[in-house]
Order: sequence, then structure tokens, then C-alpha cells
Amino acid sequence: MSCMNELEKIQLLALARASIQYGLEHQEVMPLDLEHYPQIYAAPGASFVTLQKKGELRGCIGTLQAYQALALDIVQHAHGAAFCDPRFPKVVSDELDGLHIEISILGPSSPIIFESEADLLHQLVPLKDGLTIEGLGHKATFLPHVWHSLREPEAFLAHLKSKAGLGGEPITAAISAYRYCVASFEERD
Repeated sequence: MSCMNELEKIQLLALARASIQYGLEHQEVMPLDLEHYPQIYAAPGASFVTLQKKGELRGCIGTLQAYQALALDIVQHAHGAAFCDPRFPKVVSDELDGLHIEISILGPSSPIIFESEADLLHQLVPLKDGLTIEGLGHKATFLPHVWHSLREPEAFLAHLKSKAGLGGEPITAAISAYRYCVASFEERD
């Protein structure tokens, strides 16, 4: 994760909004010519784009691993959050002005070595750690901003296990856990 200045953050937020506008007008992902953007946007990056409407989640799509240029990643995930998040209907034109966009750029993930669910809980750093759990054919992640609504590590992990389809059973050795940090920025009201 490289440091971005305020202008670069504003430009990426505008790019995400333009992607949604383009999707509304053309029903496809906005094409992007990276030659017209600063080098920092062409470097590989992993991002999540989160949409909110009146303070409520309206869509969130992203990836945990950097596999393409950051600008392209943001364009595709803004489109995905608006039109492909299976939890929500597609965004419609009347909603665009009321959408609030947040971009999270993910750093590399690192495994958490733990002996029990209690040990895993003890190692989590609220408000800082993003967490991915996977195993037994299931996988889910929570970005660090989820800590704002699930402040206790026990609640954070319980909801993540539910999201992953792992139910209420304790985490076992069959499950792997990974932490990551993000640099997040959002539109100003």
C-alpha cells in the first residue's frame, strides 16, 4: 500500500463514481486507458468499493489479492458494488446522487497462527485488523471498518463465521485465518 495524497484519493473516488454512472448509461464496465492516469494508479492493487445510502450498506465488492492495476480494480469493483452484489438490487439512476462511496486499498495479508478460537480472538486488533477465515469449503472476510458496528472481537468473529457459512461451532485447525490492514478513504459530504 503506497501513500496517496488527497488529490489522488479524490481522483479515485471520482473514478469510482464515474464507473457507476457509466454502468447506468451503458450496462457494462467502464473501459479504462491507463496511459491517461498517474503511474500510482497503474501499479497492482487490491481494493474494495463500499456503497452506502442514508448510512446503510448498499453494496460492497472487492478482492483480497492484487492482480491488476489499482485504477482498473476500482472501476470494476465500483461497478460490481452497484450492479452485481447479490445482497442488493442493482443501483438505479435515481439513487446515484444519494450514494456515498468508500474505497479500501488492502495491504498484503498474513496468516494468524492460533491454537484455539480464544487464542485467535486474543490476537485480533479491533479497528485495525481486517480478517479472512477460510476452510472446509468456506471463505469470508470483514474489512476493518466492520469493527465500528461489531466492536467486540467475539461478535466480530461470530458474524464473520456466519457470513462464511461456518455457523456457531468453534474455529478448529481446519480453518485458516489471515489479517490485513487497509488504507480507506471516502467521499466527503
